[in-house]
Amino acid sequence: MKFISVRDFRIRPGDIWKQLKVDKDIIITSNGKPIAILYPVEQDNLESSLITLRRARALLAMEDIQKEAVNKGLDKTTEEEIEKEIKAMRLERSR
Repeated sequence: MKFISVRDFRIRPGDIWKQLKVDKDIIITSNGKPIAILYPVEQDNLESSLITLRRARALLAMEDIQKEAVNKGLDKTTEEEIEKEIKAMRLERSR
């Protein structure tokens, strides 16, 4: 995994594009912190790359939601409590 600063990316974009072909992905940093992942795509794999990226984002979002649920103790909610909450929300929306 290669790290490149925003400054280097701005100053030497040609070198970065060449390096991307070798390293396959490059982490862009700002003030030493990661801010983006640069990943090579070709016209023939653009659509599948976007689908894969979106799936990865969805998985990360689910992990965050699960961690938050554990932190709030919601992972211990019973099926009955969940069903009760769903029924209450449906009733409220139907009004």
